[in-house]
Amino acid sequence: MKTLLLAHDFDETSELALDTAIELARKLSAKIVVAHVYSVPVYSFPEGSSLIPSAEDAARLADAAQRSLDQVLERRRAAGDVELSGVLRAGVPDEEICRLADEIGADMIVIGTHRRGAVARALLGSVAQRVVRAAKVPVLTIRGPQPV
Repeated sequence: MKTLLLAHDFDETSELALDTAIELARKLSAKIVVAHVYSVPVYSFPEGSSLIPSAEDAARLADAAQRSLDQVLERRRAAGDVELSGVLRAGVPDEEICRLADEIGADMIVIGTHRRGAVARALLGSVAQRVVRAAKVPVLTIRGPQPV
């Protein structure tokens, strides 16, 4: 394994997943591509109309996501013993993660999973669960802390 893809959504669980990916990359002499996928919200109304954010709003969202990704990379590059790069994508998270894994030739995807209950998972879905089902490479899931 030479390339690990780490899906990051800027929460504690993603940081735990990144810790694990870094340890694995050290042992394998692999590099890590840290990816964040954000969705531009579209609001639909019962009468069939939709509200799409302006180009300015979408650009602000992309800029904020890029700054957050850059901060994650800067903090982790300080150790200097694992090659890290970042990729920012807009779209449906699980689809973009799987697409990016194919594009970069990832040998494994590492992703955090939240410990939501069955009802929350049924209503919200699980990005990690969909990635596990759709990925063409092994997926290592890292469980986050138990919700309060």
